[in-house]
Amino acid sequence: MSALPSLNGLRAFEAAARHLSFTRAAAELNVTQTAISHQIRRLEEQLGLRLFVRRSRALLLTREAQEYLPAVRVAFDDLRLATERLKRPQKAQLLTVSTIASLAAKWLLPRLAGFQEAHPGIEVRISTSNHLVDFGREEVDVAIRYGRGRWPGLDARWLMAEDIFPVCSPALLNGAKPLKQPQDLAQHTLIHATTAREDWQLWLTAAGLPKALAARPGLTFDLSLMALQAAIDGLGVALGRTPYVEADIAAGRLVVPFDVKLPAEAGFYVVAPQKTADTPKIALFRDWVVTALPTRPVAA
Repeated sequence: MSALPSLNGLRAFEAAARHLSFTRAAAELNVTQTAISHQIRRLEEQLGLRLFVRRSRALLLTREAQEYLPAVRVAFDDLRLATERLKRPQKAQLLTVSTIASLAAKWLLPRLAGFQEAHPGIEVRISTSNHLVDFGREEVDVAIRYGRGRWPGLDARWLMAEDIFPVCSPALLNGAKPLKQPQDLAQHTLIHATTAREDWQLWLTAAGLPKALAARPGLTFDLSLMALQAAIDGLGVALGRTPYVEADIAAGRLVVPFDVKLPAEAGFYVVAPQKTADTPKIALFRDWVVTALPTRPVAA
């Protein structure tokens, strides 16, 4: 196994490369500029190549250093993360849950008090993101993920299915333009979410309407949560997914103008790494969330 370079040299290199200054790197690491120069010179000797090009008024990275730097930064980030996890008090009682913002706001948060009441010793931290969680690199214990339930290395437990259907404000039903059958959508603004751009086309096809209706000028939002709020405010007709709209429908903030519903091809799963899926805090949350509402069985 090849000997690793000097850790002090790597720290000096990363700081100097980030600041492009030996002086600022020395101030950050609380050493002298001379010490930084010696550490980097020693590192260059160990690696057998130059890392910096020194100009009269600038410090530049060589091509080799530019290629080396990302891996060094990742290594230090991993060390910092591992150290933070090691030193965190009562770390076993912190549970970080990742999911998309719309599901968190519309489905998970209204139910979360039940978990806190049942397990007051576990601190829940909700992290929202649209990307797939990388459990190996992110501080996430468990996630609620949308898909088909097949993710290598992950334990995936079925949570719930969803239907896709139009929703709007009750005021829109009683407005000047009728909204009694799907064809009436031609007279109304369609509200889109960029995270589900094809949903309107799929629903229109299922309703026997031309997909071109979805291409008309309308309103578009980054998040389904914002699109649904626009529908609540009477700005147009949005497509709702069962978990996102059930509370607003029950409260009368949204109504379902038509009976046509499009079953989604995928569903929501509770996922965690297979090696940690049965740790107590993850198992408690998984068992709770799976029983938090009656769900339909997965279609064969």
